[in-house]
Amino acid sequence: MNRKVVVVPCSGIGKTYGTVSREAAYEVVDEMRPDEAQLVALSMLVLGDETARAAISANPAITIDGCKLACASKMVRESGGTVAQEFAVLDVYRRYRQFKPQGIAELNEGGQQLARALAEEVSGVIDALQGEEDA
Repeated sequence: MNRKVVVVPCSGIGKTYGTVSREAAYEVVDEMRPDEAQLVALSMLVLGDETARAAISANPAITIDGCKLACASKMVRESGGTVAQEFAVLDVYRRYRQFKPQGIAELNEGGQQLARALAEEVSGVIDALQGEEDA
């Protein structure tokens, strides 16, 4: 894959699901798929940063939203990007109810496990996108 998949997480500061979103994105970009994915901060898109806008316009994007406002997904589209896959933390939590997230600055064990499960799902989408481009 010549292009990297852009991961845009929620910026829900002070919200548990926002923290899960960001932790999952960091896990993907730093640990699971560092060569295939790059992080673009939602705040940079909101500010109209040209580097962030260029990254999302040239690459497929995966968004991770912490709530139903779906700010990450909306902002990627408004900035000229294509959302290849949207994730909502609440939907992922419904699939993994055993991982009850708590905490904001620091997630509890359940929150960390939920972020890891979400990161694995995001990594699977990155693999599928990479396979499509290689085909």
